[in-house]
Amino acid sequence: MRKLIIQRTLISILAGLLISTIINETTFFFLRSAAGRAPQRIELVIPAGTAERVANGESSPSLPANMVFVTGDTLVVNNQDKETHTLGPLLVPSGTSASLILDQANSYAYTCSFQPQRYMGLDVREPVTTWTRLYGIIFSGLPLGALIALYSIVAKPLKPKNAPPSESPAS
Repeated sequence: MRKLIIQRTLISILAGLLISTIINETTFFFLRSAAGRAPQRIELVIPAGTAERVANGESSPSLPANMVFVTGDTLVVNNQDKETHTLGPLLVPSGTSASLILDQANSYAYTCSFQPQRYMGLDVREPVTTWTRLYGIIFSGLPLGALIALYSIVAKPLKPKNAPPSESPAS
């Protein structure tokens, strides 16, 4: 009897983990984002003529308004314009570059001299790694397996092998 309970529980836990893996990985596949990668070095180039475009209220077609990063990314701003530009704490003279290490997950709104709206949004997220995905599977699969095990006991109770057949009361 005890062996059957352990066997049923283990099968239920494995079923919960399998169902959880299918659901989590399918969701990850369809909702993939920029955070599903390892930290890297990202270069942002300020092209020549950007200062004039910004003065005229135009944006540079090669510069995004908002960017998504993961913690650990390094943003390198390369200024090819003839004017000095700023991005938050960075001061980037003409013909030079400066870097910003993004080490905390947060949504930043930095002052920015190379965007017409004078700010640039940087969204820094925690990276979605294999371990993050595995934690999601475990933290959803184990409770699901436990619920399956409980439901299996309620839906089909185990009967002892030596139990006498149940008698129906005589009317």
